[in-house]
Formats: sequence, structure tokens, C-alpha cells
Amino acid sequence: MKSWTISRRFFAGQLIFVLCLTAGIAWVMYQDASDQQYAEAAGRMHAVTTTLANDPFVVRAVQSDTPTQLLQPYARTVMNESNADFITIMAPDRTRFTHRNEKEIGGEYIGSVRQALAGETYTETYTGTLGPSVRTIAPVFDDDGDVVALVSSGVTIASVSEALASQLPLLFGTAAGALVIGSLASWWISRRLRQLTLGLGPENLSRMFVFYDAVLHSVREGMVLVSSSGELVLYNDQAASLLNLPAPGVDDRPVHTRELELPAALKELLRSGRRATDELYLTADRILVVNQEAAMPPAVSAHPRASMGTVTTFRDHTEIEELTGELQTMQTVTDALRAQTHEHSNRLHTIVSLIELGRSNDAAEFAAVDMQRSQQLTDNVVASVDEPYLSALLVGKAAQANERGIELDINAEHSLVPPALDPRELVTILGNLLDNAFDAATAGEEPRVAVDLAVADDDFCIRVWNNGTGIDVLEIERIFDLGFSTKSVPESGGLGLALVRQACTRLGGEVTVQAVDGGAVFNVRLPMYDSVGGDRELQPRDADADGVPHRPAEP
Repeated sequence: MKSWTISRRFFAGQLIFVLCLTAGIAWVMYQDASDQQYAEAAGRMHAVTTTLANDPFVVRAVQSDTPTQLLQPYARTVMNESNADFITIMAPDRTRFTHRNEKEIGGEYIGSVRQALAGETYTETYTGTLGPSVRTIAPVFDDDGDVVALVSSGVTIASVSEALASQLPLLFGTAAGALVIGSLASWWISRRLRQLTLGLGPENLSRMFVFYDAVLHSVREGMVLVSSSGELVLYNDQAASLLNLPAPGVDDRPVHTRELELPAALKELLRSGRRATDELYLTADRILVVNQEAAMPPAVSAHPRASMGTVTTFRDHTEIEELTGELQTMQTVTDALRAQTHEHSNRLHTIVSLIELGRSNDAAEFAAVDMQRSQQLTDNVVASVDEPYLSALLVGKAAQANERGIELDINAEHSLVPPALDPRELVTILGNLLDNAFDAATAGEEPRVAVDLAVADDDFCIRVWNNGTGIDVLEIERIFDLGFSTKSVPESGGLGLALVRQACTRLGGEVTVQAVDGGAVFNVRLPMYDSVGGDRELQPRDADADGVPHRPAEP
């Protein structure tokens, strides 16, 4: 029986229940019919007996000298008309005046007479000469109120049983009909249950639930099961962390997708139920790679399958994008070193040639000037910015700008980066802003980019300006959206500025953009908390009224 499916067990249990219920109902109906037959027989005999006992003819006949000759024909007629099995009229001493069997006339009545002699009408079941019977005994009173005779009429138990047997076909037919209807209903319900449980037994379902629940909570990807009505049926711990949901099992209240604090595009995806493959979505502090499939039951019947909802998985792509940004920064530095190596190789050949020509003084002067120029930018950046990540990024970006023919102006206060700010986040912000500025500047003539790093009002401020084609006012509101790009062929899929805004949000700051004559300016403000020496008093040189470092339109 352990191999039986839930539907088969349900059908067997229901069938046994229906059989027992039908048998119980049939027994109750039989007992009720039996009681009704006995009550009907007792009532009929009571009516016949009391009628005879009050009949003036009977009263006169029992006081006559020949009661049997007068009463026996009358009693037989009444027996035939009332379907009574016997009517016995007797003297108070039990001597019979009448009986169905004339041989019993004159004999002693068998049964109780005490109540009748006391003036009461009494009904009982008693075994007499005709067998067990239901009988009623009533007294016959004379004009003075004395009991002068007794009347007993009744029907045998066999007659009552015959009347009851005539009702059995209807009773059993009703029970059989209830059994058939109950069995068909159980079969239909079990068939439906088999479809819903996919033909599995309770042990299999229990084991499957335990295994699936363990898998659900052990995978590193977030997983959410959404019903067709938009409610979150189930989700794991990783999904709760990624989507800021209550921990699984903490709150039993169903959560609807419209209640989630997610970007509108991601909420629309969950609500629509459409298929999604490796789609990128940006939340307040994360980059999520989303896959979504419809939850379809397996085809176990010929009925068309209907979607039960969706299964959506979320992969946290934030760290990967951060590592990608750091890798791009390192690649920038590598490219810069490669370009510098190539340039220094050419200059070294020049110095060697001057020495071979005997112009050693000119070679020494050329080498000194070249070393001074190449080291000046590096020394300025390193001296201004203590953070090694930012220093490396700015040196690399300077070399990259030089290679692309872009004039890069770096203005930085000394020891700007407080310990509380994550340098990786700063690399993400500044690196993407500079890449965006380089791409915008190269679209115009004499490309220029300026970057200011300073402290204002206890905020760490970054200002990146370029003299490119500028930004359309209508596009300013969308420029930080994921996937939006002003390039005709986006290289990064509109991800760079979205990453900048996300990093600023994680650091508790903000980024803004404004179009200016001859380009665009991006301003970043990050709250600065110095965990070592308190708030810094360093103020930027030449700042606007709002504390943002000021850079002229033409640096």
C-alpha cells in the first residue's frame, strides 16, 4: 500500500467511508421503517379495539345468554375489513367469546388483562395462540361503569414483517443509489487529486518537499516563485536578501509583487510572467541578472497545461561589475604603461643616437627634460591623493588621455580620501565618469576634460567636466537609467552611469549632471566621516556658493 498514490488512497478511503455511511443510513432507515410499521399496527389495533369496546352491540351481546353466537360473526367481519389477525372478545375471567380459530372459543385468553380490568386501554407485544403479535386490550363498560368484558385485537409479527418487507426494495434502492453517487463522486475527486499531485504518493511528496526545500535554501542564487495572481508563493534566503524581503517563515502574510520596493521595470517583469534570459536590472544598491520561466505542470493527461505562475532567479552581479571596473582600471594602467614604454623606447633610441654622434651634452639635457616632464604629472597626482587606487587610476587615465589626444587637467587637494569611503566605490565612480567624459570630449574639436577632487562642507566632492557636444535637456532625467546611452553604438550597454549612481547611493551620496555651454558637468557629493581625526577642515580652492568645486568652462 506504500506504493499507492494519494489519489488511490483517497479513493479507497472514500469508498470505505461511503460503504459504511450507506450501510449505516440503510440500517437507520430500516429501523425507522420497522418502528413506523409497529407504530402503525399498534395505532390501528388501538382504534379497532376501542371502537369495539364502545360499540353498544358488543355491550349488549356480552351481557346476553349467547354472546358467542352474537359476537363471532360480527368479529369475523370486522377482522376481514380491518386486516386484523385476531379479535378476541372475552369475559373478565379471560374466557373467550370470539377467536379466529373457533376451536379456541371458550378457552382462556393468553395475555395481560390487569390494566384492562383496571379500566385502562393497553397495547403490548405478546405471544399467543397465533404466535407473537401486537395487540391492544380495552375494557367494555356497562351502564353503571363496571367492566363486564374485555376486547383484544391485534396483528401478528409476521404480518408486520411482511408489510415492512414490501418497503425494502425502495429502501435498498435508495441506499444503492447513494452508494453509486458517492462512489462516482469519490472517483472524480480522486482523479482530480491525481492530476494535482502528479500521481505521487504522500511519501514521495514529503521526500520531494524536503529535498526541494533544502535545494531552495542552499543555492546561492535568489529564487522566487510567483503565482499567476502576482503573489510571492515561496522564496529563499538569498532572494530575501537581494529584494529586501522578510526572512522566509517570519511573516506568513502573502506578499504581492506590487508591494515590493523594486524598480518599476523589475516589478513589471514579475507581474507580466514573460520569459526572461540574463536580463540586467538595477536596484538601489545592486545589479541583478534575472532569469524567468513559466511554471508549467508536466503533461500527465490530455488536458491542456496552464501556467501556475513563474519561477524567477536572481544573480547578484554587483561584485562582478565592481571587479570588472577594477579590471578596466588596471587595464587602463597597463595600456598607459605600454604606451609609455613605447614612447620611452623611442626617446632612448634618440639619446643613444646623440651619444653615438658625440653629442653627449645634448643627450644628457634631452634625458633630463624628458624625465622631468614624464615624472611631473605622476608626482603631482601621488602628492595630491594619498589613496593608491585613485592615484593609480588618475595616472592611468592621464596616460590614456594623452594617447587619445585629450587634454586632461587634474586638480586635487592633498589627503582627500577619508577612511570611511570605500576606495573601490570611488574607483567605480571616478573611472566611469572619466570614461564617459573621454568619449564625449572626443566628439568635438580640441577635446578637454577636467576633474576636481575636493572637500566641501564635510562632503567629498568630485567634479568632472568635458567640452563635448553636451547633453540634451530632455535626456538629463534618463541619463543615469540602466541601458540608456547617448552613443549611437553603446559599448557598455548604458551601464557606466547607472553604476555611478548606484555606488553613490551605497555611499549615501548623490550624483547630478548639468548641461553647460561647451559640454557637461557631473557633480558627486559623498558624506565624509573621518573615523580617525574627526571632521576635516580642508576647504576647496575657488568653490561655488553650494560648496561644489568650481571649474571654468574653459580650463
